[in-house]
Amino acid sequence: MALIWIMCAAGWGVVLAGLRRGLRGPERGPALFAHTAAPAGVVLMSALIGYGSLYATIALAAQWWSLSVVTGFRPARLVAGGGLGRLAAWLLLTAAVTYVTGRLVLGR
Repeated sequence: MALIWIMCAAGWGVVLAGLRRGLRGPERGPALFAHTAAPAGVVLMSALIGYGSLYATIALAAQWWSLSVVTGFRPARLVAGGGLGRLAAWLLLTAAVTYVTGRLVLGR
């Protein structure tokens, strides 16, 4: 469980660094705010609906690491030219990593 939280925090930091380094202009502020608020939002949503935050943490870690891999550690590339292909790759990789990690961690 601790490893999942560490991987989630590290993935969050990698994406944050990529956003800080790569975004310029008026879109930088909202992107950084949304990224900063994401972990708290996930924990609060899990508490609100009564669903365990472990599942959400696995999915969140998978999303951040998949985003980093697909965009070459430059998250701004997701919306750059050819972003639709990267978006599809990101979603597929996230689903695969979430499934495999969930099976490994939860043993189901």
